[in-house]
Amino acid sequence: MDDRKGLVFDIQGFSVHDGPGSRTTVFLSGCPLQCRWCANPEGWKVRQRLMYSRQKCRADQEGCRRCIEACSRNAIGKADEGIVIDRALCESCGDFFCTQSCFKEALRLSGNWYLPEQLMEILARDRNYWAGGGVTFSGGEPLMQKVFILDVLKRCKEARIHTAVETTAFVEPSFFLEAMSYVDFAFIDIKHMDKTMHRAQTGVSNQLILSNIKALAQSEWQGRFILRIPVIKGYNDSKDNIQKAIDFMEETKLQEINLLPFHRMGDSKWSQLGEHYDYRDAEAPSDEELQEMQKLFSQSGLSCYIAEDVNY
Repeated sequence: MDDRKGLVFDIQGFSVHDGPGSRTTVFLSGCPLQCRWCANPEGWKVRQRLMYSRQKCRADQEGCRRCIEACSRNAIGKADEGIVIDRALCESCGDFFCTQSCFKEALRLSGNWYLPEQLMEILARDRNYWAGGGVTFSGGEPLMQKVFILDVLKRCKEARIHTAVETTAFVEPSFFLEAMSYVDFAFIDIKHMDKTMHRAQTGVSNQLILSNIKALAQSEWQGRFILRIPVIKGYNDSKDNIQKAIDFMEETKLQEINLLPFHRMGDSKWSQLGEHYDYRDAEAPSDEELQEMQKLFSQSGLSCYIAEDVNY
């Protein structure tokens, strides 16, 4: 396979909440974090993953065995309801004949490989509908596939396309600043201000993230970025954590933050991957709770946006 290719697990047109204007949002696979509440777990790894929708499967109603017969690893078998997949065997597969045999699309792969020029063709097609927008690279962590994303960002810059990223900033420092030099706008997540608490629910410390945010703030980068907290009740919504975020923003002279309330829209994806979703019964923060958090930031002279109400 061409080393220049990048794995993309979704492309959404007419996005209006991922940066200024109407945009095309490109979701790149691969992420160094593994947040237990993640809405896009299919984007954790830089490889295609098999996703199974029990609701679409016809193994029970019609006695379909097409995927079982097509599997070259004997990783699929009949279950009491639908099929059962041996994920350990499935992960070693490179052909995925099962997805080609499933005419109901109950089995599908989590992404497709693109050359930079192929992705640029899609962006060129969408450009007529942006109305002052551009392209946003999300994920996963969009800066993880280094060769691919840097090539695409450079092409966008040459084509005068407005670029945005939604990033964890958990990226090798020198590459982070290099990639950001081709970016016009960014959302940068801070999941938790305490490194131990951060590691507990994401798998990594926050030290590299905070260091990269500081370095970007102190650099000569001319773009705009907004910090973002995915608000998880009982995890990062305490006054102590919010105050530490305020202190960090004041220290780095940052002015804008976005509070993004938790949602369970990724629940079905965890099931389709055969994995347990820890946050299935978690509650979203109330409007009142979010407004109280917003007030703390506002009282410190900071601009705080709730959910999609961002001032672009």
